[in-house]
Amino acid sequence: MKNSLLALVAGVVLLAAPAFADQKVKVGISGGDSEIVWAKVKEIAAKDGLDVQVVVFNDYLLPNAALDAGDLDANAFQHRPFLDNQTKTRGYKITPVGVTIVAPIGLYSKTAKSVSEIRDESSIGIPNDPSNGGRALLLLQTQNLIKLKDGVGILPTVLDIVDNPRKLKIREIDAAQLPRSLDDVDAAVINTNYAVAAGLIPGKDSIAIESSVNNPYNNFIAVRERDKNAPWVAKLVQAYQNDTIRQLIKDKLPGQIPAF
Repeated sequence: MKNSLLALVAGVVLLAAPAFADQKVKVGISGGDSEIVWAKVKEIAAKDGLDVQVVVFNDYLLPNAALDAGDLDANAFQHRPFLDNQTKTRGYKITPVGVTIVAPIGLYSKTAKSVSEIRDESSIGIPNDPSNGGRALLLLQTQNLIKLKDGVGILPTVLDIVDNPRKLKIREIDAAQLPRSLDDVDAAVINTNYAVAAGLIPGKDSIAIESSVNNPYNNFIAVRERDKNAPWVAKLVQAYQNDTIRQLIKDKLPGQIPAF
């Protein structure tokens, strides 16, 4: 009788025990076309026991703050120069774990159809964050619109402009607001995600665009340094870095190129 009772109790416990749930991972991304890709990443990750919960941000500062604070487990929106600057100024202990895309930044205008049509004393909008602002200045230099101090690297500022033959007025504007600023400036250097969200097509509507060859601005998935070797990190990267996502990027993300 005693053995029968124990068997019955064990059976009840076994029936009551919940099945192992998928591990939940919160990933912060920028709003726009990347939401399409991450919806598919979520689907692929679920097959490997990873429940990816996507959190959409509309600026470039909050995703790292949220990751550092523990409100996110990972984010995927930035390139190395941006993270390096954030690490230097804010002390974040965040590290890349897998590349995603590269999105060449472009110069757009409603009044000029080519760089040669940009008039003297035109106003040019650039992102007001250090890494993307520096990237914009480097693009302007490749178009011979300005000249930067020698050896300035990939994070120049407006103070590093040593020659401005057309007397251009460089205006630093929040990156997300640059598409709207095209009504108020003569041209603007706009990040691809914000350009596409505003209906602009990189390479078609842009009058100049950054080269994708040896581009230091590959985007990546990032996590806190203490988590970089966690098993779920490898699963998350594998859910992104595959042929399905590579083709989806080519089909659905105009102006963006798989970096893996």
